Amino acid sequence: MSPDPFTAARAAADVITARLGTHRAVLVLGSGWADVVPQLGDERDRLAMTDVPGFPAPKVVGHSGMLHSVDANGVPVLVAAGRAHLYERHPVETVVHGVRAAVLAGCSTVMLTNAAGSLNPANGPGTPVLISDQLNLMGTSPMLGDDPPEGYPPRFTDVTDLYSPRLRAVARGEFPEINEGVYAGMLGGAFETPAEIRMLATLGADLVGMSTVLESIAARHLGAEVFGLSLVTNLAAGLQGKPLDHHEVLDTGRASVGRLAEILRVVIAEA
Repeated sequence: MSPDPFTAARAAADVITARLGTHRAVLVLGSGWADVVPQLGDERDRLAMTDVPGFPAPKVVGHSGMLHSVDANGVPVLVAAGRAHLYERHPVETVVHGVRAAVLAGCSTVMLTNAAGSLNPANGPGTPVLISDQLNLMGTSPMLGDDPPEGYPPRFTDVTDLYSPRLRAVARGEFPEINEGVYAGMLGGAFETPAEIRMLATLGADLVGMSTVLESIAARHLGAEVFGLSLVTNLAAGLQGKPLDHHEVLDTGRASVGRLAEILRVVIAEA
């Protein structure tokens, strides 16, 4: 019989700690974010995700599949340059496995980043947006299945303040011009239709993407403080006059690296 998801995450956490040491925060990088790593601080060590039990090899272009141990001006940060997605046919427990393992390895802050489409033309390509709340429209949850084993928090976790008001205030204090928005997580892996974008706007979404929402729930359940940052890489379907393209996502990410690193360094200092 395979271990329950929490026992599996604990085994992965033990490997991370043994190979890379302990960290105060974990940063999960979205598509096009890989070049941020060297701008956060000095890399102490690195490890292929596939060397950690339960971590699949990322297959999406723009995800390197490495775990980096970074000294960010005295704050030890575990950086995951890649993630698993539901649209790759991974089960939900695999999608959130990395975040669970990082928290169980000692990361009290979980920083989730992503590339997102914008439903607000004012937040055009290249704009960073703080995630203030989310809509989980993926049709599943990391809290499915048996109750968590003894010693773990109960299933029904409070997600009222899912994205840390404190860390959002830290970011806004240094960058007052930065906007906040509600992120809608969709299954993918096709981009959304114009009709779906109109639906999401009616529901109150400002951003849309194919990740993050499951990881945030799993992290909060284990007691971590969660920070979310989206990089707008394109206007959503029906709002721009050209086809959506994943290469555009990657190009926008590379062009925005300096700005993203500035924001992350400020938040990491208060993690």
